[in-house]
Amino acid sequence: METLSRRDLIRASAAILVSFSLKGQETTKSLDPAQVESFLAIHPDGSVTVYISRVDVGTGMLIAVPQMVAEELGVAVDRISVIEGDTALTPDTGGTGGSAGLTRGGAEIRQAAATARRAVDQAGVGAKLSIKSDPKAPLKDPATYSIIGKSIPRPDVPGKCTGRTVYLQDFNVPGMLHGRVVRPPAIGAKLRTVDESSIKGIPDAHAVRSGDFLAVVAKDEWAAVRASRELKATWSEWKELPGSDRLEDHIRNTPIDKDQSIVAKGDVEQALPKSAKQLQATYFWPFQSHASLAPCCAIADVKEDQATIWSSTQGTHALRSNLIKLFGLPGNGKTRVIFLPGAGSYGGNGNDDAAADAVLLSKLVRNPVRVQWMRHDEHGWDPKGPAQLLDVRAGLDADGRISAWETQMWVPTNIPGTRAIIAADLAGIAQDHAQSPGGVINNADPPYNVPHVKVTAHWVKTSALKISNLRAPGRIGNAFAVECFTDELAAAAGADPVTFRLKGMTDPRAIAVVQRATQMIGWQPRPSPNPTLGAGRGFAYVRYNQALNYIAIAMEVSVDRTSGRISVRRVTCAHDSGLIVNPDAILNQVEGCIMQTLSRALHEEVKFDQSRVTSVDWASYPILTFPEAPAIEVALINHPELPILGAGEGATAPVAAALGNAIFDATGIRLRRAPFRTLPNRA
Repeated sequence: METLSRRDLIRASAAILVSFSLKGQETTKSLDPAQVESFLAIHPDGSVTVYISRVDVGTGMLIAVPQMVAEELGVAVDRISVIEGDTALTPDTGGTGGSAGLTRGGAEIRQAAATARRAVDQAGVGAKLSIKSDPKAPLKDPATYSIIGKSIPRPDVPGKCTGRTVYLQDFNVPGMLHGRVVRPPAIGAKLRTVDESSIKGIPDAHAVRSGDFLAVVAKDEWAAVRASRELKATWSEWKELPGSDRLEDHIRNTPIDKDQSIVAKGDVEQALPKSAKQLQATYFWPFQSHASLAPCCAIADVKEDQATIWSSTQGTHALRSNLIKLFGLPGNGKTRVIFLPGAGSYGGNGNDDAAADAVLLSKLVRNPVRVQWMRHDEHGWDPKGPAQLLDVRAGLDADGRISAWETQMWVPTNIPGTRAIIAADLAGIAQDHAQSPGGVINNADPPYNVPHVKVTAHWVKTSALKISNLRAPGRIGNAFAVECFTDELAAAAGADPVTFRLKGMTDPRAIAVVQRATQMIGWQPRPSPNPTLGAGRGFAYVRYNQALNYIAIAMEVSVDRTSGRISVRRVTCAHDSGLIVNPDAILNQVEGCIMQTLSRALHEEVKFDQSRVTSVDWASYPILTFPEAPAIEVALINHPELPILGAGEGATAPVAAALGNAIFDATGIRLRRAPFRTLPNRA
């Protein structure tokens, strides 16, 4: 394909320039996802602007997408800028999640760039971008790549490292007030009385009430904090939670909405009793918080004829639609949601709820309002990653191979729709109570050649706590059960855990990551456990969703026999996600997946009594500390001829399983419930 020179691009730009202007909240720029000009603007100086509804929450999208566009257009990467998550400027092609930033969002924009390039090649300088994006427009040949596959530095890192980046928490608008929500003492409590005189000594602080929604606003943020603490209010009692200490029994005994067959291969009921050996076990994964290091924040400026909301939401367009519906905000493009970076969210944390708090307050006080959550808001009120309960049983044949496998899982019913907003519930605004826990049924079957497999999901009607998607929803807990139980089967067969798995694998890409990760850690075949050394090694393999990334993880741990403390020494990971756009960005993602999931596996569990969440600070909800961080080695396996599979979630899935297997190897103790804080005293 002919390369478009910079001179040709500038000459052509007068014809293919996309111009727009904002009048209030309206724009003349196309937002039609079918049109090339919705995604790209080529300016007279040869620079390019990319418009994308998906946002960079630390994934490196702000460099990877420009690399893809630069490759197709023949433009230098530093000449490309990105506008992300602005409902007035970006076409709605979905929010961020499921590692889809590049696999879908980036792929759409790359195809638009390829369409634009072909238009220029065919029509010369008279080419227009007001054309439909062609899914068949040819992409550059991987053999000719000069930009894709390079570790070009991320443009956002210097500002973040030097304190120059304006996070949402730093942002302000003229004349705004500061708001704090006064939370009820129990999740379902009703507001009885409010004594506004209790804050009369705090200058310019006022109480704001709408139904059971109670908040304070002030011109000064510290005044708002003081007022939220000193405002006297009475609430009804409410004690309808089961308590986290009896959560497993509660889940198993919760009424079932429906049973669903997820995998049905062969005849498990006939094959399992005929197995030479049979095993069964129960695994449990707890509720977990998103645990953003900085609490959520939002700003809203609601007027009669227009509204603007600044949020760190991962889905600006979906949030806009929901806010318009719930709070009667102006429609027809007159409500605008603008993404600004915040603390890591890793899914649907409290960002949308904070935005709703700000919208409701701004509407009530007729002023721009900034709402900053506090730590107790973040841990106590963010929607949680769902709890999971899994019963697994399997059989071995006379040759020590898995002959039959069954998984039964109890998971919260996935009610479609937009997740319910706390402020709307408290204010008495009717809304659907959707649940969006993500793909909680994925990776619940073994990724090996087993002739008889049965996986059943028992969709429970209710969840004790409000839930949403948390990084790799469902996959970590499912892979924990599947890969640890696979180790149990290997131990019963007297086989090396890796050799046992390889006997059931035929996919060359799967075999390649298994061999690479174990070679990196120096794996020597032998059965587990080997508790005489006080140290152990573990392994786990996952193909994400049984259709995407191939990931293998090996791990070395030590266990203090007196205290029971678990220390992760070293982790090796082989990661195959198809085409690699930016190796360094993927490396950061994989390392982050490993570190965060070690934290979730070792420490994190939401605790609650009959009324409320009680793990509302870092003491009661600890996370991984710097001294606990292990050495991590990652091998990235590139397939430039294959599609991108994404890297934001996949490497999380096998981590807890590899850790559990390493603990078993070191101690002979099989942990089937996360988190693995300590082991019983073995001295």
